[in-house]
Amino acid sequence: MQKREAFASRLGFILISAGCAIGLGNVYRFPIWCGAYGGGIFLVFYIAFLILLGIPVMTVEYAVGRGSQRSIATSFDVLEKKGQKWHLMKYLGVAGNYLLMMFYTCIAGWFLIYFVKYLGGSIMTVTEGLEVGEATAALGGVFGGIATNFGLNVLITVIVIVIGFGICALGLNNGVEKITKVMMVLLLLLILGLGVYACTMPGAAEGLKFYFVPSVEGIKKFGLATVLSAAMSQAFFTLSLGIGSIAIFGSYIGKERSLLGETYTVVGLDTFVALMSGLVIFPAFFTFNPGAAQVVEQPGEIGAGFLFTTLSSIFNHMAGGRVIGTLFFLFMVFAAMSTVVAVFENIMSFWIEWTKLKRWQIAGINVVLLAVLSLPFIMANCTGGFFSKSIFLGRNFGDFEDFLVSNLALPLGSLIYVLFCTWRAGWGWDNYFAEVNAGNGARVPAWLRPYMTYILPLIILVVLIMSLF
Repeated sequence: MQKREAFASRLGFILISAGCAIGLGNVYRFPIWCGAYGGGIFLVFYIAFLILLGIPVMTVEYAVGRGSQRSIATSFDVLEKKGQKWHLMKYLGVAGNYLLMMFYTCIAGWFLIYFVKYLGGSIMTVTEGLEVGEATAALGGVFGGIATNFGLNVLITVIVIVIGFGICALGLNNGVEKITKVMMVLLLLLILGLGVYACTMPGAAEGLKFYFVPSVEGIKKFGLATVLSAAMSQAFFTLSLGIGSIAIFGSYIGKERSLLGETYTVVGLDTFVALMSGLVIFPAFFTFNPGAAQVVEQPGEIGAGFLFTTLSSIFNHMAGGRVIGTLFFLFMVFAAMSTVVAVFENIMSFWIEWTKLKRWQIAGINVVLLAVLSLPFIMANCTGGFFSKSIFLGRNFGDFEDFLVSNLALPLGSLIYVLFCTWRAGWGWDNYFAEVNAGNGARVPAWLRPYMTYILPLIILVVLIMSLF
C-alpha cells in the first residue's frame, strides 16, 4: 500500500469534515422542520439530540479512522482481534459510499444548471408578470423538464463526477484540501451574506418569529412524538455518519488534538449553516408570500425540489433576485461539491488500500464506473421504464437508492461503529477512550461509558427502526 497521506493543516481537516457533513438537509429540511415543528422548541430538541446522538457517534468514527490510519475498507481489519468478523462492515461502507454518489452527483448537477440559469438570467424570464403561486407552478415545469431530460442529466452527472475525481486525483493536499478549503470559506461567506441581506427585508421580523420563537402550535398540530422523531432524525442524518465518509478524515490527522474538541467544531459549522439557511428562507418568504406559513403545512413531504420551485419563485420576485439566486445556487454548488469531493476521497482511499494504482488511474476507472452506476437514477426520473416503476419497496429505483443509504446504511453503520468501540468483543472501550482523548482539547469523560455502551446503541436502534418502518 502507498504511504499514508496527511492533512497539511488543522483548518483543512475541519473544513473538509464540515463539507462532508453539510448537505441538502441543512439547507431545506432543517429550516422547514424547525419552523413548522415549534421554532425554538424544535431547536432545543435538535441540539439535545446532537449532544446525545450525533456528537458521540462522530467521535467514534473519527477514533476508528485515526486509530487504524485506514478507510472503512480496511480499518476494521486493522483494529479487530484475530478471528473476529467486524471487517465485514467494509461491504456496507463501500456500498453506501457508491450508492450515495449514484444519485447525489446528478442532484449536484441540477444545482450547477440552476446556477448557470440565474447567472445568465434565463430563469427570470419564466416568471415575468406572474404572482408567486403562479411562478412556483411555472418553475415546477422548468424543473420537471430538467429532471426528465435524459441526455442533459447524463451530461451534468458526468461533469460533476469528472470535476470531483479530478480534484481527488491532484492529491490530498494539492487537490482535496486546497480546493475544498476555498469552497468551504466561500460557502460560509455566501450563506452569511445572504442571511444578513434577507434579514433587511420587510417581512424579516415575522419570518424570524416563525423560525425561532418557541411555539407549542407545532406540537399541538403534529404531536410531540412526531416533533421529537423529526429532531432526532435530523440531528443524526445531518452529519452523514455510518459509512466511513467522516472516519476517513480522522485517518489523515495526527494526535495533537483530542477528537471530541474537533467534533465540536465540525458539528458547530454544520449547525451554523443549517441555522443561516433559515435566515435566508423565512425572511424572504414572509416578505413575498403572505401565506408563507402554509408552505410548511406538511413539512415531512417537502423535498429538495422545494429549492428549485418555491424558493426560486421567491428569488424571482425580489429586487436583485437574479443576483440573489445566482449567489444562492453557487452556495448550493459548493455545498454539494464539498460532499462529492469528500466521498470521492473516501472511494479513492479504498482503491489506494486495495491496489497499487496511482490516484489518476483510480480516478479514471471510477469516472467510468460511477457514470455507469448513476444511470439507474437518471433513468428512474427520465425514461418511464423499469427503473421508474414503483416496485422497489413501493419506490422507483432512484428513491430506493436514497432509502438504502439514508434509512439503512447510515443508522446500521453507526450502530456497528458504536458497538465496535464499546464492546469487549470489538476494539473495546479502553482503546476507543485512549484514542479519542489523545491530544489537547475537550475529552470524553470516563463516566460516559455506560451511556455509550448501552443507551446510545438503543437510541440508534430506535432511529434505524423508525427509518425503516
